[in-house]
Amino acid sequence: MEKVKTDKKGAFIAFEGIDGSGKSTQAKLLADRLKDNGISIYETREPTDAPIGSLTRQILTGRIKTDNKVIAALFLADRLDHLLNDLDGICAKIDSGITVISDRYYFSSYAYHSVDVNMDWVISANSICADLLRPTCTVFIDVTPDESLDRIAKGRYRSELFETRERLTIVRKKYMEAFEKLKDKENIVIIDGNQPPEKIAEDIWSKVRCYFE
Repeated sequence: MEKVKTDKKGAFIAFEGIDGSGKSTQAKLLADRLKDNGISIYETREPTDAPIGSLTRQILTGRIKTDNKVIAALFLADRLDHLLNDLDGICAKIDSGITVISDRYYFSSYAYHSVDVNMDWVISANSICADLLRPTCTVFIDVTPDESLDRIAKGRYRSELFETRERLTIVRKKYMEAFEKLKDKENIVIIDGNQPPEKIAEDIWSKVRCYFE
């Protein structure tokens, strides 16, 4: 594999999935694989570690209480800062030839927030982000809610706001609804996440390697 040329824009791969899907693990595995092939990589996530994202994470862990509509607005504000801030905004990184791999992007808002807010409103509110930067590819790691909850229980001692079987079942359906709505605008790859991590990684690689050859 040849290294991505610096006069080209970097790729943008966004990983999506319900909580416990293994998307964070797979995002890391892909980033490491690309680094090994000499490609400049920036790894990131949403909510971010910036001030708005940190506030959002405190809400998700229950330390701060607020309405779900407020959470939707905070995710949007954090996402815009993620794209545009002067320190490490990902639009500038991609323009400079760096490939960005993000653990979550706007499809997370479409799925999670449309449980409480009209999905078309969430999509419209995030249209400014889509206009600034659409993913080269959105990789959705698809697992059952029962499998995701088992993984969450094994991986940490405290669940977050949206991590219930009922909620995750609805969120997964909302993801599929959003994918159908935007299938003509977005490049979406759905990967079976109910497999060993190594097999999932190979399935992902088979779908995204074309962007790096």
